[in-house]
Amino acid sequence: MSRQVFFYDLPDRFVAGTVGLPGRRSFFLQASAGGRTTSVALEKTQVAALAERIEELLDEVVRRSGGSAPVPAVSPSEMADTAPLQMPVEEEFRVGTMALAWDGEAERMIVEAQALVELDADSDEDLADAEERLLQDDENGPPMLRVRLTGTMARAFAKRALDVVNAGRPPCPLCSLPLDPEGHVCPRQNGYRRDA
Repeated sequence: MSRQVFFYDLPDRFVAGTVGLPGRRSFFLQASAGGRTTSVALEKTQVAALAERIEELLDEVVRRSGGSAPVPAVSPSEMADTAPLQMPVEEEFRVGTMALAWDGEAERMIVEAQALVELDADSDEDLADAEERLLQDDENGPPMLRVRLTGTMARAFAKRALDVVNAGRPPCPLCSLPLDPEGHVCPRQNGYRRDA
């Protein structure tokens, strides 16, 4: 079976979003264009890492071009997308690996999210061989979401993604772990609770 690639060249919308309540949220990347929508699931840490790497790569593009690249220094306010994910969210796959690149000729950011793949191997050598075959096998590899964005679209994506990540549960002022609505056992208090 050939590899399934969900390709969006300058999508109408490419966002990170969540489904569920803070503390129990599921994170998704969602691309939409021409009446079709693709949603892929990933971890909160993957969303944060992707947004941070996009910002770093765009900053490097601006630096190397001497400011002549069509990349804004910050996300333009008119590009802000605060709408929820398009419903229903139908997960195509869970993301395992992600990659970023800048196409200098087309002046586009390329974001790739590849499905999580479990490799069967009896030893470390078998595992290394299986990983190498997977990386080289473009035709029969796992499903992939590939999105091409302008610098402005990429900045807007990164800003929203970081906002979504930071919109979760507030941190405990003592230990910085997320506070649960049901209560929080703070390791810094070692179980001790002051009476008011």
